Amino acid sequence: MAFESVQNYYENLVFKEIHNSIEQKKLDIDDDLQEDVACVALNRLPPRYVRHHVDIAFYISAEEHRSIGDSVKRAVADAFEFVDTHQR
Repeated sequence: MAFESVQNYYENLVFKEIHNSIEQKKLDIDDDLQEDVACVALNRLPPRYVRHHVDIAFYISAEEHRSIGDSVKRAVADAFEFVDTHQR
C-alpha cells in the first residue's frame, strides 16, 4: 500500500505518556485497559497526520511543541480517570 508511512503524530506521544504514567504511578493495569486509555485520549486530541515524526520538528515552533506535550499529558490523565470510572 502506498500510504504505509502516514500516521497520526499524537499516537506515539500518547502511547509514551501512558507508559510513563504507569511507571511513575506504579500502576498495575492490563493491556486492554491501556488500549482503552489510549483510545479515549486519542479521541480527545485533534488528528495531526505526518509521514515521518521528524518532519514535524521543522514545521512547529517550540511553543507549539510544548502545547502539544501539555495537551497529550492532559488527555492521557483525563482518559485514565474516565476509564477508571467507566470500567466494564
